[in-house]
Formats: sequence, structure tokens, C-alpha cells
Amino acid sequence: MVNTLRAVALVLTLFMCSGGSAFAQQEKSGELSKSQAVERARQAESGRVLRVSQTNQKYRVKVLKESGRVVSVDVDKRSGKVKTSKKNSKD
Repeated sequence: MVNTLRAVALVLTLFMCSGGSAFAQQEKSGELSKSQAVERARQAESGRVLRVSQTNQKYRVKVLKESGRVVSVDVDKRSGKVKTSKKNSKD
């Protein structure tokens, strides 16, 4: 888990340092990158990112909130829209 958190922190750091290049990447492919989806999920639900999985149409980001609740955040790859599930989840 520590390695996962380090990897996520590294991805976020690289994303923040890249400035507009991540946005340019989205425009080229027409889809959000995984790091962009993580950033949008973190903006919607503050907490630690536990896992990121993807399908053809969306990223699902699992976030551990300070309360101990795990929240699933779906980020649409094309539109970037964020949808949060408020269910408790044990991962």
C-alpha cells in the first residue's frame, strides 16, 4: 500500500509539474489521462487515492477519506465529468 501511495504521489507531482502539457495530451487523444482522472477525483473527494481502474469509457478512482470511508469516484474519459458514489466500501 505504501508503494501504491508513493506511485500516486509521483504521478500527481509529475502532473502538476507538467503544466499545460497534460491538457495538450487530452486534446490530442480526446481522452483524459489516468493522472488527470486522479486529480479530478481528488478535487471532488479529498483523501488518499487507493486504486485507479479503467474501462473503455471511464476511470474508477477509489478514495479513502479521513473518516475511514472508501468512496468510488467515476471520471468519464471523454467529458471529464465526475460522479461520486457515497456507498461505504471495503477494499
